[in-house]
Amino acid sequence: MAGQRFRYGAWRDGPDPLAPPFDVRAAVDDVGERVLAGESLRDALRDLIHRGPRDGRGLDDLRARARRLRRDALRRGNLDGAVTRAQQLLDQAVAAERDELAGRDDDAARFHEAVLDSLPRSTSQAVQELSGYDWASDEARRTYQQILDGLRREVVEQRFAGMKQALSGRDPAAEARIGEMLSDLNDLLARHARGEDTGDAFQRFMDKHGDFFPDKPGSVDELIDSLARQAAAAERLMRSLSPQQREELQQLMDQALGDGPLRSQLAELTDNLRALRPGMNWTRGERMRGAPDLGYGDATEALGEIGELDDLLGQLGQEHPGATLDDVDVEAVERQLGRSAADDLRRLRELERELRRQGWVTRDAEGLTLSPKALRRLGRTALAKVFADLAGRRRGEHDLRDAGAAGDLIGSSRRWQFGDEQPLDVVRTIGNAVRRRAPAGVSTLPVRLEPDDFEVSETERRASAVVALCVDLSFSMFADGRWGPMKQTALALSHLVATRFPQDSLQIIGFGRYAMPLSQGELAAIEPDMVQGTNLQHALKLAARHLRRHPESEPVVLVVTDGEPTAHLDDDGEAFFSWPTTHETVQSTVREVDQLTRYGAVLNLFMLGEDEGLRRFVNAVAQRSGGRVFSPEIGELGRYVVDDYVRARRGRR
Repeated sequence: MAGQRFRYGAWRDGPDPLAPPFDVRAAVDDVGERVLAGESLRDALRDLIHRGPRDGRGLDDLRARARRLRRDALRRGNLDGAVTRAQQLLDQAVAAERDELAGRDDDAARFHEAVLDSLPRSTSQAVQELSGYDWASDEARRTYQQILDGLRREVVEQRFAGMKQALSGRDPAAEARIGEMLSDLNDLLARHARGEDTGDAFQRFMDKHGDFFPDKPGSVDELIDSLARQAAAAERLMRSLSPQQREELQQLMDQALGDGPLRSQLAELTDNLRALRPGMNWTRGERMRGAPDLGYGDATEALGEIGELDDLLGQLGQEHPGATLDDVDVEAVERQLGRSAADDLRRLRELERELRRQGWVTRDAEGLTLSPKALRRLGRTALAKVFADLAGRRRGEHDLRDAGAAGDLIGSSRRWQFGDEQPLDVVRTIGNAVRRRAPAGVSTLPVRLEPDDFEVSETERRASAVVALCVDLSFSMFADGRWGPMKQTALALSHLVATRFPQDSLQIIGFGRYAMPLSQGELAAIEPDMVQGTNLQHALKLAARHLRRHPESEPVVLVVTDGEPTAHLDDDGEAFFSWPTTHETVQSTVREVDQLTRYGAVLNLFMLGEDEGLRRFVNAVAQRSGGRVFSPEIGELGRYVVDDYVRARRGRR
């Protein structure tokens, strides 16, 4: 290190070297909190990427920056500057010629003045008529020649950035080399369009003509993308002008390119590029405003930027089916939005990649969704919220934090074996350690435990339970703010059963106009439906089917609803809906209640809201089935349901 010098300065752009990496678990928990609050799972995962994780910048921020740049580009100037510049040069040439002719006193001078006086008002037509004019003024001739030479140079430079030197003058050798390059390029693109292997041909083309392409494309596709962007910008310029301006510019361009091979080769190139990149925006015009008149090159450059920003906005929107962050062109982001924006995008990609690598999310046809691993974490979070509420409301009831024990203590113990989940018998465990050391005359203090000293308390095995949790999915649950607590309750109960009562069989049944069994993933992802109907009859029918699959278990049926039944299944299996409810709907629902009662199940109903019709219905059902009615505050729903489940599963047999 001796002799080396280092200079330090303020950090300006690029990734923050001190920024912490994304906390993947925190991102998953953030999604979980929003789902438990009632938001859509798809929306929560989408917002994770669009808004960015906590204190991060997401796709929405990048889109906002792209929209600002697009607005700025639209105010960059006037697009018809090429025609305006041609008109200015023409006026200068004509004025210089008139000055020269005014100093001459001959018939030829008067004739030339008459020619100038009769020039058409159209710039392109005037330039065309003066193409064979014998200029008296050298200055006027040079100015006139700039009209076509300058436009010709701008047109070709706009398509090929490396042609500036070749077009600096009218060099026949340079013209021939340009023509050869265009011929080889069109041949290469035609072969690529036919599906031929063009890898070697592309390399030979770049070895021969690479100085025309300073961006150094690495493949045929990169070359096509670059050329197509430029060609599309030129096409969009023509579409952005008024019909009169478009005609003027087209005629000027035709005159500038002449009748030689250059004009036809450029037209062929445009056709090839349109065929190879049909999805590129070739026809959309733009209304640009601003003080300066933009020349042909500046105008097409501005429209090219706008076109690329339009593509970026579409990519960053991620609206099309199957969209991923890999669809976003990072190089285009860096070109248009800067290095820091590209780094933000790379970090978002890394976050999504880590979420998938660590098994928190999976991707299906509709986009990202939570994996079973993440759903277990979500259920654990929901259960923790319920238990936290229970811990703060001790009423001398059963301690649910120990609800996962295999049964009630019976007073005896046995040696611990690997895999035992019974509670540890501390007194007998310490006694074993003391008795083991005492006969050898060794001091028993401090007590040193070995694996053989441990004993566990024996418990009376409880009967397994078969549980059906029927949750109302009608739109009123969402509209009245009950959607999130309903999801939290169902997920909490699902996780409790899976982790602490694995011998139980739980089925969550959602019911709207129809009922359906729901997995944890389906429950987390389900969204409210605008279709009306509360088909409790169908839900109870599915519950009975679930109970009959487990005849040896204690049947438990829990119903969470905020409205009386308004739908039932007809004999043909189609749902019949009516509001207010009908006698047939109530009777069909009560018949399912009676079926469950005869089977031995007790229905406990959790009534949300103060609807009088619902109150009358649930009271009648509870009285008929021997069940109970709870009317919890919405924030206490989880506590009531979990508490009732633990009590009910203790069994009556």
